[in-house]
Amino acid sequence: MMRLSIEAADHVSKCLQLAILLEVSAYPKPGNVHRTADFQETKYEHFLASAVATGPHFRRAARRGAMVSAGKIGLEKVGLGAVIKSAVRDVSRWQHGGNTLLGSIILLSPLAAAAGTAFAKGTFSVNKLRENVKKVVESTTPMDAVDVYDAISIAKPGGIGKAPKLDITDPVSKKKILDERVTLFDVFKIASGWDSIAYEWVNNYPITFDLGYPYFLQQFQGAGDINVATVHTFLKILSEIPDTLIARKVGLAKARDVSLQAKHVLEIGGLLTPEGKRGLWALDGDLRRGSHKLNPGTTADITAAVLAVSILSGQRP
Repeated sequence: MMRLSIEAADHVSKCLQLAILLEVSAYPKPGNVHRTADFQETKYEHFLASAVATGPHFRRAARRGAMVSAGKIGLEKVGLGAVIKSAVRDVSRWQHGGNTLLGSIILLSPLAAAAGTAFAKGTFSVNKLRENVKKVVESTTPMDAVDVYDAISIAKPGGIGKAPKLDITDPVSKKKILDERVTLFDVFKIASGWDSIAYEWVNNYPITFDLGYPYFLQQFQGAGDINVATVHTFLKILSEIPDTLIARKVGLAKARDVSLQAKHVLEIGGLLTPEGKRGLWALDGDLRRGSHKLNPGTTADITAAVLAVSILSGQRP
Protein backbone atom coordinates (compact mmCIF):
# COMPACT_ATOMS: atom_id res chain seq x y z
CA MET A 1 0.00 0.00 0.00
CA MET A 2 2.81 2.39 0.87
CA ARG A 3 4.56 1.83 -2.44
CA LEU A 4 1.30 2.12 -4.35
CA SER A 5 0.53 5.47 -2.73
CA ILE A 6 4.01 6.80 -3.53
CA GLU A 7 3.66 5.73 -7.15
CA ALA A 8 0.20 7.30 -7.31
CA ALA A 9 1.54 10.58 -5.93
CA ASP A 10 4.40 10.62 -8.44
CA HIS A 11 1.96 9.96 -11.28
CA VAL A 12 -0.38 12.73 -10.19
CA SER A 13 2.45 15.23 -9.85
CA LYS A 14 3.71 14.51 -13.37
CA CYS A 15 0.21 14.88 -14.78
CA LEU A 16 -0.27 18.30 -13.21
CA GLN A 17 3.17 19.56 -14.18
CA LEU A 18 2.50 18.49 -17.76
CA ALA A 19 -0.81 20.34 -17.67
CA ILE A 20 0.95 23.56 -16.66
CA LEU A 21 3.61 23.12 -19.35
CA LEU A 22 1.05 22.44 -22.09
CA GLU A 23 -1.11 25.38 -21.04
CA VAL A 24 1.71 27.91 -21.11
CA SER A 25 3.09 26.46 -24.35
CA ALA A 26 -0.22 26.75 -26.23
CA TYR A 27 -0.08 29.47 -28.88
CA PRO A 28 -1.28 31.97 -29.73
CA LYS A 29 -3.15 32.07 -26.42
CA PRO A 30 -4.42 35.64 -26.70
CA GLY A 31 -3.18 38.13 -24.17
CA ASN A 32 -1.05 35.64 -22.24
CA VAL A 33 2.54 34.46 -22.19
CA HIS A 34 3.00 31.56 -24.62
CA ARG A 35 5.82 29.90 -26.48
CA THR A 36 6.13 32.71 -29.02
CA ALA A 37 5.31 35.73 -26.81
CA ASP A 38 6.50 37.14 -23.49
CA PHE A 39 5.57 40.01 -21.23
CA GLN A 40 8.35 42.45 -20.48
CA GLU A 41 8.79 41.22 -16.91
CA THR A 42 7.44 37.67 -17.18
CA LYS A 43 8.69 35.32 -19.87
CA TYR A 44 7.96 31.85 -21.13
CA GLU A 45 11.01 30.45 -19.31
CA HIS A 46 9.69 31.74 -16.01
CA PHE A 47 6.63 29.53 -16.42
CA LEU A 48 8.76 26.52 -17.34
CA ALA A 49 10.84 26.97 -14.19
CA SER A 50 7.67 27.45 -12.15
CA ALA A 51 6.18 24.19 -13.45
CA VAL A 52 9.28 22.32 -12.34
CA ALA A 53 9.10 23.96 -8.91
CA THR A 54 5.54 22.77 -8.30
CA GLY A 55 6.34 19.07 -8.61
CA PRO A 56 7.21 18.19 -5.00
CA HIS A 57 4.19 20.11 -3.72
CA PHE A 58 1.65 18.43 -5.97
CA ARG A 59 3.27 15.15 -5.00
CA ARG A 60 2.82 16.06 -1.34
CA ALA A 61 -0.87 16.87 -1.87
CA ALA A 62 -1.42 13.61 -3.74
CA ARG A 63 0.41 11.68 -1.04
CA ARG A 64 -1.84 13.21 1.61
CA GLY A 65 -4.82 12.24 -0.48
CA ALA A 66 -3.53 8.67 -0.63
CA MET A 67 -3.18 8.71 3.16
CA VAL A 68 -6.84 9.73 3.42
CA SER A 69 -7.81 6.75 1.26
CA ALA A 70 -5.82 4.47 3.59
CA GLY A 71 -7.57 5.88 6.66
CA LYS A 72 -4.32 7.26 8.08
CA ILE A 73 -5.49 10.87 8.23
CA GLY A 74 -8.78 12.71 7.96
CA LEU A 75 -9.63 15.07 5.13
CA GLU A 76 -9.07 18.08 7.38
CA LYS A 77 -5.42 17.01 7.71
CA VAL A 78 -4.66 17.22 3.98
CA GLY A 79 -3.23 20.70 4.51
CA LEU A 80 -4.11 22.31 1.19
CA GLY A 81 -3.16 25.76 2.48
CA ALA A 82 0.34 24.62 3.41
CA VAL A 83 0.72 22.90 0.03
CA ILE A 84 -0.31 26.07 -1.80
CA LYS A 85 1.94 28.27 0.34
CA SER A 86 5.02 26.06 -0.05
CA ALA A 87 4.45 25.70 -3.80
CA VAL A 88 4.14 29.46 -4.27
CA ARG A 89 7.25 30.04 -2.17
CA ASP A 90 9.25 27.55 -4.25
CA VAL A 91 7.98 29.06 -7.50
CA SER A 92 9.24 32.47 -6.35
CA ARG A 93 12.65 30.95 -5.59
CA TRP A 94 13.05 29.23 -8.95
CA GLN A 95 12.40 32.21 -11.22
CA HIS A 96 12.47 36.00 -11.21
CA GLY A 97 9.44 36.76 -13.37
CA GLY A 98 6.99 37.54 -10.60
CA ASN A 99 3.65 35.81 -10.11
CA THR A 100 3.35 33.02 -12.65
CA LEU A 101 1.18 30.25 -11.20
CA LEU A 102 -0.73 31.39 -8.11
CA GLY A 103 -4.14 30.75 -9.65
CA SER A 104 -3.10 27.46 -11.21
CA ILE A 105 -1.64 26.23 -7.93
CA ILE A 106 -4.83 27.12 -6.06
CA LEU A 107 -6.91 25.21 -8.63
CA LEU A 108 -4.60 22.23 -9.08
CA SER A 109 -3.74 21.48 -5.45
CA PRO A 110 -7.23 20.11 -4.61
CA LEU A 111 -7.10 18.10 -7.86
CA ALA A 112 -3.78 16.63 -6.72
CA ALA A 113 -5.15 15.53 -3.34
CA ALA A 114 -8.37 14.21 -4.89
CA ALA A 115 -6.52 12.28 -7.57
CA GLY A 116 -4.12 10.84 -5.00
CA THR A 117 -7.10 9.43 -3.12
CA ALA A 118 -8.64 7.93 -6.26
CA PHE A 119 -5.47 6.43 -7.72
CA ALA A 120 -4.40 4.94 -4.37
CA LYS A 121 -7.77 3.19 -4.17
CA GLY A 122 -7.55 2.09 -7.80
CA THR A 123 -10.90 3.74 -8.47
CA PHE A 124 -9.95 6.70 -10.66
CA SER A 125 -12.56 8.20 -12.93
CA VAL A 126 -13.37 11.79 -13.78
CA ASN A 127 -16.60 11.52 -11.76
CA LYS A 128 -14.74 10.11 -8.77
CA LEU A 129 -12.11 12.83 -9.08
CA ARG A 130 -14.81 15.48 -8.94
CA GLU A 131 -16.50 13.84 -5.96
CA ASN A 132 -13.17 13.79 -4.12
CA VAL A 133 -12.40 17.41 -4.96
CA LYS A 134 -15.65 18.49 -3.34
CA LYS A 135 -14.81 16.59 -0.17
CA VAL A 136 -11.27 17.97 -0.04
CA VAL A 137 -12.14 21.65 -0.43
CA GLU A 138 -15.10 21.47 1.96
CA SER A 139 -12.81 20.01 4.63
CA THR A 140 -10.33 22.88 4.67
CA THR A 141 -9.52 24.69 7.92
CA PRO A 142 -8.87 28.23 9.18
CA MET A 143 -5.13 27.47 9.09
CA ASP A 144 -5.47 26.60 5.42
CA ALA A 145 -6.97 30.05 4.90
CA VAL A 146 -4.11 31.77 6.73
CA ASP A 147 -1.56 29.83 4.66
CA VAL A 148 -3.25 30.88 1.42
CA TYR A 149 -3.24 34.52 2.57
CA ASP A 150 0.51 34.11 3.09
CA ALA A 151 0.83 32.55 -0.37
CA ILE A 152 -0.95 35.52 -1.95
CA SER A 153 1.38 37.90 -0.11
CA ILE A 154 4.37 35.98 -1.45
CA ALA A 155 3.09 35.91 -5.06
CA LYS A 156 1.95 39.56 -5.11
CA PRO A 157 -0.58 39.08 -7.92
CA GLY A 158 -1.75 42.04 -9.97
CA GLY A 159 -5.35 43.23 -9.97
CA ILE A 160 -6.18 41.78 -6.58
CA GLY A 161 -8.25 44.79 -5.47
CA LYS A 162 -9.96 45.21 -2.09
CA ALA A 163 -12.37 42.78 -0.46
CA PRO A 164 -15.30 44.00 1.67
CA LYS A 165 -14.52 41.38 4.32
CA LEU A 166 -11.26 39.71 5.42
CA ASP A 167 -9.26 41.70 2.88
CA ILE A 168 -5.87 40.22 2.09
CA THR A 169 -4.19 43.62 2.60
CA ASP A 170 -5.71 44.07 6.07
CA PRO A 171 -3.10 42.96 8.64
CA VAL A 172 -5.78 41.85 11.10
CA SER A 173 -7.56 39.55 8.62
CA LYS A 174 -5.55 36.48 9.53
CA LYS A 175 -6.25 36.96 13.23
CA LYS A 176 -9.98 37.28 12.48
CA ILE A 177 -9.85 34.10 10.42
CA LEU A 178 -8.38 32.13 13.30
CA ASP A 179 -10.50 33.76 16.01
CA GLU A 180 -13.76 33.34 14.09
CA ARG A 181 -12.88 29.87 12.72
CA VAL A 182 -13.24 30.92 9.08
CA THR A 183 -12.13 28.10 6.78
CA LEU A 184 -10.44 28.44 3.40
CA PHE A 185 -13.67 27.24 1.79
CA ASP A 186 -15.51 30.06 3.62
CA VAL A 187 -12.99 32.61 2.37
CA PHE A 188 -13.48 31.49 -1.21
CA LYS A 189 -17.25 31.71 -0.76
CA ILE A 190 -16.75 35.41 -0.02
CA ALA A 191 -14.55 35.87 -3.10
CA SER A 192 -16.60 33.72 -5.47
CA GLY A 193 -18.71 36.64 -6.65
CA TRP A 194 -15.78 38.40 -8.28
CA ASP A 195 -13.15 35.69 -8.83
CA SER A 196 -13.64 32.64 -11.07
CA ILE A 197 -10.99 30.60 -9.26
CA ALA A 198 -12.83 31.03 -5.97
CA TYR A 199 -16.09 30.29 -7.81
CA GLU A 200 -14.63 27.01 -9.06
CA TRP A 201 -13.60 26.02 -5.54
CA VAL A 202 -16.97 26.53 -3.91
CA ASN A 203 -19.12 25.18 -6.77
CA ASN A 204 -17.19 21.96 -7.49
CA TYR A 205 -15.32 23.25 -10.55
CA PRO A 206 -18.23 23.72 -13.00
CA ILE A 207 -16.20 25.64 -15.59
CA THR A 208 -13.49 22.99 -15.53
CA PHE A 209 -15.63 19.85 -15.56
CA ASP A 210 -18.85 20.94 -17.29
CA LEU A 211 -17.58 23.43 -19.88
CA GLY A 212 -13.85 23.06 -20.46
CA TYR A 213 -13.22 19.32 -20.13
CA PRO A 214 -15.86 18.01 -22.58
CA TYR A 215 -15.02 20.76 -25.06
CA PHE A 216 -11.31 19.95 -24.85
CA LEU A 217 -11.97 16.26 -25.51
CA GLN A 218 -14.15 17.13 -28.51
CA GLN A 219 -11.50 19.44 -29.93
CA PHE A 220 -8.60 17.05 -29.29
CA GLN A 221 -10.40 14.10 -30.83
CA GLY A 222 -11.53 16.18 -33.80
CA ALA A 223 -8.30 18.02 -34.61
CA GLY A 224 -5.81 15.47 -33.28
CA ASP A 225 -3.65 18.38 -32.15
CA ILE A 226 -3.26 19.29 -28.50
CA ASN A 227 -2.22 22.86 -29.26
CA VAL A 228 -5.39 23.45 -31.26
CA ALA A 229 -7.47 21.80 -28.55
CA THR A 230 -5.87 23.87 -25.79
CA VAL A 231 -6.14 27.22 -27.58
CA HIS A 232 -9.74 26.54 -28.61
CA THR A 233 -10.64 25.47 -25.07
CA PHE A 234 -9.11 28.67 -23.75
CA LEU A 235 -11.20 30.65 -26.26
CA LYS A 236 -14.35 28.68 -25.42
CA ILE A 237 -14.01 29.38 -21.70
CA LEU A 238 -13.18 33.03 -22.33
CA SER A 239 -16.11 33.42 -24.72
CA GLU A 240 -18.62 32.18 -22.13
CA ILE A 241 -17.05 33.34 -18.84
CA PRO A 242 -15.73 36.94 -18.77
CA ASP A 243 -12.25 36.84 -17.30
CA THR A 244 -12.37 38.06 -13.71
CA LEU A 245 -8.75 39.29 -13.74
CA ILE A 246 -9.61 41.62 -16.61
CA ALA A 247 -12.81 42.64 -14.83
CA ARG A 248 -10.93 43.58 -11.67
CA LYS A 249 -8.37 45.60 -13.63
CA VAL A 250 -10.54 47.47 -16.13
CA GLY A 251 -14.16 46.60 -15.40
CA LEU A 252 -16.73 43.96 -16.30
CA ALA A 253 -17.89 45.74 -19.46
CA LYS A 254 -14.44 45.44 -21.01
CA ALA A 255 -14.13 41.82 -19.86
CA ARG A 256 -17.42 41.07 -21.64
CA ASP A 257 -16.15 42.78 -24.77
CA VAL A 258 -13.07 40.52 -24.74
CA SER A 259 -15.37 37.52 -24.39
CA LEU A 260 -17.30 38.60 -27.50
CA GLN A 261 -14.03 38.90 -29.41
CA ALA A 262 -13.01 35.38 -28.35
CA LYS A 263 -16.41 34.05 -29.43
CA HIS A 264 -16.00 35.64 -32.86
CA VAL A 265 -12.57 34.07 -33.34
CA LEU A 266 -14.02 30.65 -32.59
CA GLU A 267 -16.96 31.24 -34.93
CA ILE A 268 -14.62 31.94 -37.84
CA GLY A 269 -12.64 28.76 -37.21
CA GLY A 270 -9.88 29.62 -34.77
CA LEU A 271 -6.67 27.79 -35.61
CA LEU A 272 -8.44 25.62 -38.20
CA THR A 273 -9.07 28.31 -40.83
CA PRO A 274 -6.93 31.07 -42.38
CA GLU A 275 -9.49 33.70 -41.33
CA GLY A 276 -9.60 32.31 -37.82
CA LYS A 277 -5.82 32.32 -37.52
CA ARG A 278 -5.67 35.94 -38.60
CA GLY A 279 -8.35 36.85 -36.11
CA LEU A 280 -6.62 34.95 -33.33
CA TRP A 281 -3.24 36.60 -33.88
CA ALA A 282 -4.94 39.99 -34.11
CA LEU A 283 -6.75 39.38 -30.81
CA ASP A 284 -3.47 38.29 -29.21
CA GLY A 285 -1.88 41.57 -30.29
CA ASP A 286 -4.84 43.69 -29.16
CA LEU A 287 -4.90 42.19 -25.66
CA ARG A 288 -1.17 42.83 -25.17
CA ARG A 289 -1.46 46.58 -25.50
CA GLY A 290 -1.52 48.85 -22.45
CA SER A 291 0.72 46.93 -20.04
CA HIS A 292 -1.36 43.75 -20.54
CA LYS A 293 -4.31 45.01 -18.51
CA LEU A 294 -6.42 42.80 -20.78
CA ASN A 295 -4.50 39.65 -19.87
CA PRO A 296 -7.05 36.82 -19.41
CA GLY A 297 -4.94 35.22 -16.70
CA THR A 298 -7.82 33.59 -14.84
CA THR A 299 -8.93 31.86 -18.04
CA ALA A 300 -5.40 30.50 -18.44
CA ASP A 301 -5.48 29.06 -14.91
CA ILE A 302 -8.80 27.33 -15.55
CA THR A 303 -7.48 25.99 -18.86
CA ALA A 304 -4.60 24.44 -16.90
CA ALA A 305 -7.17 22.74 -14.65
CA VAL A 306 -8.99 21.39 -17.72
CA LEU A 307 -5.72 19.99 -19.02
CA ALA A 308 -4.99 18.47 -15.62
CA VAL A 309 -8.29 16.59 -15.58
CA SER A 310 -7.72 15.45 -19.16
CA ILE A 311 -4.19 14.18 -18.50
CA LEU A 312 -5.20 12.51 -15.24
CA SER A 313 -7.90 10.69 -17.20
CA GLY A 314 -5.33 9.36 -19.69
CA GLN A 315 -5.09 11.93 -22.50
CA ARG A 316 -1.57 12.46 -23.81
CA PRO A 317 -0.07 14.90 -26.33
